[in-house]
Amino acid sequence: MRSRPAAIFPLIAVLGWGATFPVLASALSRVDALNLSVARYAPATAVFVVLLLLREGRAGLRADGRLGEVVTLGIVGFAGFNVLANLALGYAAPQQVALFVATSPLLTQLVRWARDGVRPRPALLALSLVALVGVGLVITRGRLDGLGQFGVGGLMMLLGVIGWAVYTHGAGRFAQWSPLRYTTLTALTGTAAMLAVSVAADLVGWQHAPAAADLVAVAPQLAYAVLAGSVIAVLAWNTGVRRLGAANAALFMNLVPVVTFAVQIARGYRPGVVELAGAGLTIAALVAANLVTRTRPAVVPVATRSHAAPAGTAVTDRTAVTDPVAVVAR
Repeated sequence: MRSRPAAIFPLIAVLGWGATFPVLASALSRVDALNLSVARYAPATAVFVVLLLLREGRAGLRADGRLGEVVTLGIVGFAGFNVLANLALGYAAPQQVALFVATSPLLTQLVRWARDGVRPRPALLALSLVALVGVGLVITRGRLDGLGQFGVGGLMMLLGVIGWAVYTHGAGRFAQWSPLRYTTLTALTGTAAMLAVSVAADLVGWQHAPAAADLVAVAPQLAYAVLAGSVIAVLAWNTGVRRLGAANAALFMNLVPVVTFAVQIARGYRPGVVELAGAGLTIAALVAANLVTRTRPAVVPVATRSHAAPAGTAVTDRTAVTDPVAVVAR
């Protein structure tokens, strides 16, 4: 499948996530961060399970001997990122928190380098840095010294994005699973971890279980976070990772803070010239990065054609971390 149609999937995901930060920030005034994470992902995970059962049957719920890896990815990536993002929103504005999501491309490449031993392309690293500079201009209006004000919220978000980079890389290691199956099983383990931590926090008094009136008050925010920010976005993201490759899909995360910023504009915020220039720089770097990392078809020598992979087999190129993964349409 060509990379341009496949790019629709991570684009859908980042559009959903970019709007989610302001939505969740408004809900935190009534529901604590950990309980909000559970309230968001418990129904979303139930939807994932129903979809998986309808699509693949009960066999889709089996871990096939990889339960340990699924649990780790669910806790570190799925639960870690979302819980830490909610906690960070208690310390910083949505657009400030979203800025750290733009570090995802760099961190994903470093995770691939550390785990697979494959060095990222220098051009991709350079363009990722350019995109990050553009996002910095968008958020800080050219005053980069403002980054030092993020404090605890920034640290939480950075740790969360590291976890998401591990989760994104992990999706590529489950090439035999459908994106729906990978999403569902990691969501189950991640949501179970969120629930356990949230219950413990309620019991020791770190937070308080929300009253029914609180949940009703934030029902519109939860509806958006569950459907658009969780079910649709996560499925679209893992599909995009499968079709484009982890490092290539991660480039789209540069757009998350830009979308968040656009939502804030719609709510009445007025940007300056420097901020608009930063948004343009981010988008230009993202487009350029996808152009330089586009896969070129490999030429198979005649002498080795008899050993070529059979039709219907996905082929991955480990020599280039950023090349899209060849996926056979089901």
